[in-house]
Amino acid sequence: MPYLEQCAVRPQFHQRLTELYDYPKYSCPYKRGTRYFYFHNTGLQNQSVLYVQDSLDGPATVFFDPNKLSEDGTVALKMGRLSEECEYFAYGLSSSGSDWVTLHFMKADDLTPLPDVLERIKFSCLAWTHDAKGVFYNSFPRQEGKTDGTETTSNINQKLYFHVMGTKQSEDILVAEFPDHPKWHSSVTISDDGRYAVLSITEGCEPVNQLWYCDLQQLPDGITGLLPWVKLVDNFDAQYSYVTNEGTVFTFHSNWDAPRYCLINIDIQKPDRQHWKTLIPQHDKDVLGFVSCVNHHHLLVNYLHDVKDILQLYELSTGQLVRDLPLDVGTVAGVSCKKQHSDFFYKFTSFTTPGIIYHCDLSVSNPEPRVFREVEVKGIKQEDYQTTQVFYPSKDGTKIPMFLVHTKDLKKDGTHPVFLHGYGGFEASIQPSYNVAYLLFVRHLGGILAVANIRGGGEYGLTWHKAGALGNKQTCFDDFQCAAEYLIQEKYTTASHIAIHGASNGGLLVAACVNQRPDLFGCAVAEVGVMDMLQFHKFTIGHAWTTDYGCSDDPEQFKWLIKYSPLHNLPQSPYSGPPYPAILLLTADHDDRVVPLHTLKYCAALQHGVGSSPVQRQPVMVRVDTRSGHGAGKPTAKAILEDTDIFSFIAETLGLCWKK
Repeated sequence: MPYLEQCAVRPQFHQRLTELYDYPKYSCPYKRGTRYFYFHNTGLQNQSVLYVQDSLDGPATVFFDPNKLSEDGTVALKMGRLSEECEYFAYGLSSSGSDWVTLHFMKADDLTPLPDVLERIKFSCLAWTHDAKGVFYNSFPRQEGKTDGTETTSNINQKLYFHVMGTKQSEDILVAEFPDHPKWHSSVTISDDGRYAVLSITEGCEPVNQLWYCDLQQLPDGITGLLPWVKLVDNFDAQYSYVTNEGTVFTFHSNWDAPRYCLINIDIQKPDRQHWKTLIPQHDKDVLGFVSCVNHHHLLVNYLHDVKDILQLYELSTGQLVRDLPLDVGTVAGVSCKKQHSDFFYKFTSFTTPGIIYHCDLSVSNPEPRVFREVEVKGIKQEDYQTTQVFYPSKDGTKIPMFLVHTKDLKKDGTHPVFLHGYGGFEASIQPSYNVAYLLFVRHLGGILAVANIRGGGEYGLTWHKAGALGNKQTCFDDFQCAAEYLIQEKYTTASHIAIHGASNGGLLVAACVNQRPDLFGCAVAEVGVMDMLQFHKFTIGHAWTTDYGCSDDPEQFKWLIKYSPLHNLPQSPYSGPPYPAILLLTADHDDRVVPLHTLKYCAALQHGVGSSPVQRQPVMVRVDTRSGHGAGKPTAKAILEDTDIFSFIAETLGLCWKK
């Protein structure tokens, strides 16, 4: 793209980003059998490599290296599970960023590849029985045409299978199907004691599920056909996620009568609701996040407090708090533990901290988490940056949290460029994370990073999410526009210096806000956005999003969608209204989550209307990546090029210079 290649700051940004990206990245180690496994990227490897070691201080060897599977790094490890006693490794590979996965197997001791191959897998669970005889997984029926990620065929009629090791996929055992409910998805978890298969059934993306289970010990001939599922919850009133069980008493993470989530105990021998017990009640303000069982009788419990993570240890038997675990202001980016192991790991990150992994062993007296591994990025000093959190008023007076990252000596004189990022959907919380490109924007382009935690997300639980969903979707756009207005009012910046950014549902956010307030932004970057709100449900997995957006087939919901659908609210030609900001749209040829037709149709309509205006001076561009998808598994080389293009475009269109 000549325009991007000629951007003044592009050579420096690309060179500096490549240099700073080249730092070691690690996951938390996790224990299987007697060995420890962890992911590691030396810096610029396209995909992270899975390593194994016999002890935490012993030498590590390569266990699985996805980089050997393709020249350009576009074959990615999408899912992987070791069997309970580390006999086998099941791993799912995806190509060119597609959601489609092919499942392979190998022996975990000598890394011998096995002939078992499973296909047509997407949005699947992967659960080993504890005897390692086989795995539960989901697949879709064969469909006409391609299944490589470039098709738009709707994904329906997913089924649950059990694959016996050493057999062909054609012999796999169908254990659950829902022919009357083609949009249902299912997922199996094997209980910690290996006895029960716990089945969660969802329809769409709403945080609710049915809950079924099967006692695998009560199958005299093993798994031979459709399982005799017991329906513990047979409606979609709330969400129930398995945490652990002590015999027949199961602990679930749930939003049943608790929009900020709680822990409940259900004895499956007394399944009626009047017998359910609350183990940890809903907090007054904070959202109960992930919960994991460790050391047989402890729970590792995460809370989200004003978009910042808290980590605590509780007693499983009583639900009583044992202690807080040390954590700076930021995010728990990973946790690794198992019920039968006494030790656990957790990884901390923030806008300016790439990663600190802590290790704690509860079997010693006075256990204290210690720093197991800390990563430093040469060339970025934490003390050069300042992170603050502000709470700004939205249109209806609700206070919205927003993180600001800038240099320490910042003067509020209205001159600073701003990179304003948002999402606001699907109960996803946008927490502090480390991004080298963002820090380069702050350090070398004199910018401010602003992350607005608008409604529609999960930052304050289900109520916060529902306030920006379905008929309330306009609230998300109001919250985001008010973030920009606050930054102008507080003299951080001016409208012409604000670049807004979002991806997927965040791409919808950016495009809707540009249509509604083209005067409020200098630049807009929309990645893989949902742009056609009247037809999104017809393509691939789009039907699952109707729980967040609604569906145009419903006359009432059509009225909500037509008001803000980016494609349908672009001005017609000839257009003589206010000029639009500079716009960069990004999509990819193998994006089978939000299919490229969203961006391409929006781009054509934008060019036809706004592009024909005599007052439109700023560029309107689309970047279509190849051998690439919605984002997951993207190779490092592609990620660096994409960030370079985005920030070069922002710098060029906002008139920014490179600062040494």
